[in-house]
Amino acid sequence: MAKTDKIDLFKEHKAEYKATFKPALIKTTVSQYLMIDGQGAPGGPVFEECIGALYSMAFTIKMTRKFAGLGDYTVCKLEGLWYTEDGSDDFATIPQEQWCWSLMIRTPDCVKQKDLDKAVKALLDKGKCEKVKDVRLEKLEEGQCVQILHVGPYDRVCEAIEKMQALAEENGLSFTGKHHEIYLSDPRRVAPEKLKTIIRRSAG
Repeated sequence: MAKTDKIDLFKEHKAEYKATFKPALIKTTVSQYLMIDGQGAPGGPVFEECIGALYSMAFTIKMTRKFAGLGDYTVCKLEGLWYTEDGSDDFATIPQEQWCWSLMIRTPDCVKQKDLDKAVKALLDKGKCEKVKDVRLEKLEEGQCVQILHVGPYDRVCEAIEKMQALAEENGLSFTGKHHEIYLSDPRRVAPEKLKTIIRRSAG
């Protein structure tokens, strides 16, 4: 790919981001993400601080590479992996303060650890939040997944999950990975009943 071409991972892997109200089985590729881990209620202070650190890193790396003539790319949507320490994933019965999560942004493979290190230094030199040091690069391999589009408040995702579980069972599959959400809408600008979220779960 020429350096003048702007990479758009969402378009390049559009088959992985197709989702409707009906659950479907999809195949995903190994993908690289900027990630940061945390625990606590979604929307809480730690959660928001981690989102800020993640986006600061994502855009700093993008612009540093662009200005260095190393090519340009679109910063992808925010995604999240959700899980519990005991592995039950029964979020309805576990206090939000105990929810564990990994917030992440899909990032081109051309981005390397040296880009991450350079961005951390630049942001700390500007007095940015120390949380930027917790952002890492990691590969995610989910393989075959069940996927569905959920429209509405985040606290009603369970309705979509029930449909996903039914499809998995019909195909003799069970969930094997963490609960994965891809946020297509910005909750700061979109009403709760119109929020669009892709729900994904690896199944085998």
